[in-house]
Parts: sequence; structure tokens; C-alpha cells
Amino acid sequence: MKKWMYVISVGSMLAIFLVFYLSETKKHEERERQRATEIAAKKAAEDARKAAIEAAARADAEKRTNQRLADEAKKEADRVAKWEAEGQRVKDTTAKANAESDRSAKQAAQLELQLSTLRTEKEKINREAFELAKQVELGKIKRRTAELEIQRITAMISAKAAQSSLARPPAALAQP
Repeated sequence: MKKWMYVISVGSMLAIFLVFYLSETKKHEERERQRATEIAAKKAAEDARKAAIEAAARADAEKRTNQRLADEAKKEADRVAKWEAEGQRVKDTTAKANAESDRSAKQAAQLELQLSTLRTEKEKINREAFELAKQVELGKIKRRTAELEIQRITAMISAKAAQSSLARPPAALAQP
């Protein structure tokens, strides 16, 4: 029996140990389950809080993005409007300069035509003046020639008359 005492005492201690072990294991599992439930609840609350923060951040980021896009669109619209206004101003200035150039070209052509006409008239007047001067000189030459001819004829007539007896008075009449 003494042998069995060793086995019984160890077996009873093992039974007591198992009772305490199993009860503590159940308590530990219950505490772990509660702790896991608490952790899950905390995690769910933390996830909900993070989701709310992320939603707020997303909304804020979307708001900022929309504001930035609106600002960029406004800047782009202003830049395009300024570009188009400057382009229109350049077109207007170019059209005005082209119109002025065309008007000046027409005026230059008209003035060139007028200048050509005036040169032709000047040349015609110069020719007429030359012709008139030529006629005057020819008239002077003819007059001088005629005067010389008259002087020569007069000299010839006076020389013939001086030689002629009719032009000399008779000698008797000439002495008183």
C-alpha cells in the first residue's frame, strides 16, 4: 500500500492541479476573450475615429483641390482673356497699320501719277518755251538779216544814186 500511496498522492495532487489549472485556464480564456472584445471595441472605435478623420481630411482635401482647380481655372481664363485681348489689340493695330499703309500707298501712287503728269507738263512747257525762244531768236535773226539787207540795199541805192546823174544837181544850179 505504501506504493500505492505514492501514486495516489501524486494522482490526487495532479487532480487538484488539473482542477485549479482548468478553472484558471477558463478564467484566463474568459479574460482573454473580454480583453479581445475590449481590444476589438477599441479598435472599432479607433477605426471609426480614423475613418471620421480621414473623411474630414478627404473632404478638406477635396475642398482645397476644388478651390485650387477653381483658382487655376480663373487664372487660366484670365490669362486666355488677356492673351485674346492682346491678340485683338495686335490685330486691330495691324489692321489699322495696313489700312494706313494702303492709304499711303494709294496716296503715293496718286502723287507719283501727279508728279509724272507735272513732269510731262513741265517738259511740254519747256519745249514750248524753247520753241517760243527759238522763234523769237529766229525772228531777231530775220529782223537783223532784214535790217542788214535794208542797210545794204540802202547803201547800194545811195551809192547808185550818188553815181547817178539824176541824183546830182546840175552844176549851174548848184552855184549861185
